[in-house]
Amino acid sequence: MSDLDIRAAAVDDLPELVAMLADDPLGAERESPDDLTPYLAAFRRLAGDPNQHLMVAVRADRIVGTLQLTVIPGLSRRGSTRSVIEGVRVHKDERGSGLGTLLMRWAVDESRRQECRLVQLTSDASRTDAHRFYEQLGFVASHVGFKLAL
Repeated sequence: MSDLDIRAAAVDDLPELVAMLADDPLGAERESPDDLTPYLAAFRRLAGDPNQHLMVAVRADRIVGTLQLTVIPGLSRRGSTRSVIEGVRVHKDERGSGLGTLLMRWAVDESRRQECRLVQLTSDASRTDAHRFYEQLGFVASHVGFKLAL
């Protein structure tokens, strides 16, 4: 995939990013591609935080994938820094091409570069295909996650 570029997202990428976030059963219920206002505010917060890495995968001037990597310094695990991978999406035309693996490898490599000792992610319980994908990459379902909607 030498024709692939993984780079930081730009504000002009938002329409394509939000469309990818909305392009699955869960995203269709919670995303609003017709109103970019809240996404623009979120993008500005992300862009202003050096621990946030909103990335896009681009091929032939087209965004084909995205993920967000958050680096979190902490006290636990002997003062270890960890990273969290979120919002992993691959354009439907690219699924099964190996692009998701490349994006995840980028995130793990960047986590190492940032001296993280742990990479973590959560995945909705209904995303069984995604769970198999993450396990194939070496991730282990070691914890139970909890969320509280506010």
